[in-house]
Amino acid sequence: VQLQASGGGLVQAGGSLRLSCTASGLAFDRYALGWFRQAPGKDREFVAYHSSSSGNTRYADSFKGRFTISRDNTRNTVYLQMNSLKPEDTAIYYCAARWGAGALGANEYTYWGQGTLVTVSS
Repeated sequence: VQLQASGGGLVQAGGSLRLSCTASGLAFDRYALGWFRQAPGKDREFVAYHSSSSGNTRYADSFKGRFTISRDNTRNTVYLQMNSLKPEDTAIYYCAARWGAGALGANEYTYWGQGTLVTVSS
């Protein structure tokens, strides 16, 4: 199983980025996909998840209204649209997969991508 995250980069505050994560080697439509992030010196934190069959999504409060998670099962890809970015959003963003419903805890995910760096300048 591989998860390949992409789309990170340098953006000015107030700008937008769309992250992508493409999976291979698993029954993509049966897995919940989550996004987490880790800033320097901080713990990995939950951003959002998109459950499998139910299609439910959930966001950490910090990201509601700014970030949107979506998935395209035909492309085995999950996206994270990030708008109104702030310098404090600077972090490595990771995608992760787990069977069935989404979860908030990083330790509940089975597979992880390598991460993509997002840097927001002020």
